[in-house]
Amino acid sequence: MSAEPEEIAPMRAAETNTKSSFMVPPNSCDTHFHVFEPGFPAGPNPLYPFPDGTLDQYLQVARWLGIERMVLVQPTYYGTDNTLLLHVLQKVGPRCRGVVRVEEDISDEELDRYHALGVRAIRLDLFARASWPTTDIIAYVRRMAARAQPRGWHLQFYTPGKIVRDLLPFFSDFETTFTIDHMGYMKESDGLTQADFDRLVRVLDGGSCYVKLSGPYRIAKDKPLSSVAPIGRALVAARPDRLIWGSDWPHLRNGQRDTGELLNLLADWAPDEADRHQILVESAETLFYAD
Repeated sequence: MSAEPEEIAPMRAAETNTKSSFMVPPNSCDTHFHVFEPGFPAGPNPLYPFPDGTLDQYLQVARWLGIERMVLVQPTYYGTDNTLLLHVLQKVGPRCRGVVRVEEDISDEELDRYHALGVRAIRLDLFARASWPTTDIIAYVRRMAARAQPRGWHLQFYTPGKIVRDLLPFFSDFETTFTIDHMGYMKESDGLTQADFDRLVRVLDGGSCYVKLSGPYRIAKDKPLSSVAPIGRALVAARPDRLIWGSDWPHLRNGQRDTGELLNLLADWAPDEADRHQILVESAETLFYAD
């Protein structure tokens, strides 16, 4: 019998988030948030209870922090049913883009409809495929790239750090533009090493890779967020033009987390204003708003 999912902490009020310690530039983009609304059914076997994190709550946080554009990422909770995501794109309009999860047999007509509504990437959940042989994962990635490329979309990898490590030789010459979530998810507690991270940085420097500065608490685990600073600084030092920032709101499973504190990490990781503008505005423009 499976254990009951852990409880979800309620969402903190927007105005209790720390204000930015730097000037957030116009058109800044949060490239990774989720929303959950009553009336939209969960996918099969959700990994957590229904979270406190509606669109209205998120938009209040975005206004409070000075975030003008945003990218809604399909969470695992809704599986490959993107109904809520498409509803949000229609409601918010072109300042909001989307990243969907899809079945392999989705029709071209449906993907074209998604594109018209603002979808610009496919999210590949490799946590759900962690038991696959690397060769099978690579074949799957290539099949999904063939669905993304005709629309000018990119692939977004939600994957354990161990699989990131195993895919680095493939990523080094993979021609489809792709983004790796959560700073590579290379957790020391999972056995990832400095050498593994250095190889990721080399792929970032020379290939089609972008890395998302999101979810630092996923890497820090029980350590303070400052423990992730060497990773953030190294990524910025390598290729600030290949980085994007995401809040990972509503911070499952802790709605009390301070989104402003997460944004302010950029002041340390990217102290140069031009680098922060690149991360918050220009790279997001390239990936999500170029057309």
